[in-house]
Amino acid sequence: MVSTLGVAVVGFGWMGRVHTQAYARVPHHFPQLPVRPELVAVADEVPGRAEEAAGQYGFATAARDWREVAADPRVQAVSIAAPNFLHREIGVAMAEAGKHIWIEKPVGLTAEDARAVAGAVTKAGVQGTVGFNYRNAPAVVAARELIAAGEIGAVTHVRIRLFSDYATHPEGALTWRYERERGGSGVLGDLASHGVDLARFLLGEIASLAADTAVFVPERARPTGATAGHTRSAGGELGPVENEDYVSCLLRFASGARGVLEACRVSVGEQNNYGFEIHGTKGAVSWDFRRMGELAVSRGTSYQDQPVSTLYVGPGHGEYAAFQPGSANSMGYDDLKVIEAYNFLRSITEGTAYGATVEDAVHSAAALDAMSRSAESGTWASPA
Repeated sequence: MVSTLGVAVVGFGWMGRVHTQAYARVPHHFPQLPVRPELVAVADEVPGRAEEAAGQYGFATAARDWREVAADPRVQAVSIAAPNFLHREIGVAMAEAGKHIWIEKPVGLTAEDARAVAGAVTKAGVQGTVGFNYRNAPAVVAARELIAAGEIGAVTHVRIRLFSDYATHPEGALTWRYERERGGSGVLGDLASHGVDLARFLLGEIASLAADTAVFVPERARPTGATAGHTRSAGGELGPVENEDYVSCLLRFASGARGVLEACRVSVGEQNNYGFEIHGTKGAVSWDFRRMGELAVSRGTSYQDQPVSTLYVGPGHGEYAAFQPGSANSMGYDDLKVIEAYNFLRSITEGTAYGATVEDAVHSAAALDAMSRSAESGTWASPA
């Protein structure tokens, strides 16, 4: 028997749309799920945005204030896609109201914020899913299984990269993302948080790290109106960029493996260049998000001059079979969020966490805080 679950979306920029579309697609890709999301409410403080969303997607209610969602008894689960500085307040309030939450990373501005949300989720006995979507790629799941099976031997070192050009233009508006008070860290929260999650998902806990950060575009123009995404704003009053454009970080894993994590939001010529190269004592595996369905794999007994082959993921790898019937058919970014929505709804239905949780967000945030401390002090730091 299939039941309905009242869901709401708070914050309707690009990510709020992605969550909404994921809810709509879940029943088509995962018909075995015994619950169907019903779009009950949407909230956004920008005038007219929630009403527009309700008209386009069919939400029953539109509101300016997220507190109306928290008080709505029809809402059982909430997507939180608001700016970072609101994550803690909204996340804690929704959990305390007894609502399950699907919250975007980095879950606040600091590890303390993430811990507050995680504590509220645990105390309320609700589910808390976090938007670490790249771990949902079937190729990443396949890489994890390959590593766990010892196919490349003991992991020796890894390089994780997250390069983007979304902040390269000097006319990019000085939105909340560039302010400490509202955005917290810059590229750390935006991109490096994903890198930390991939590192932990694939290789286990990070024992210590050493980081360096930099700001390459020190001033931007303040926007004159509402913004969404990475808006440009020419001619406005200039203000300082308060958080980092770039981070490089050395990693030491609890396993003894070593790593390098590098992320930048002002990389001209790089569009979503995200991926990893992992080396072991017998082989290697690498992945590029832009070729999401492929893994480059080297394994065998040759060691020296050992060839690399391309593995095209297919049914049997992660949740690939819910989208395509045969190997090498392409999947896209939005499909990863559909998988995330499925994990969220399945967690609610079964009472067991699937996918990335708020505890994963705590671990990621602790590593980001350690990166900030390390960059400031010039010394190694521990995420613990």
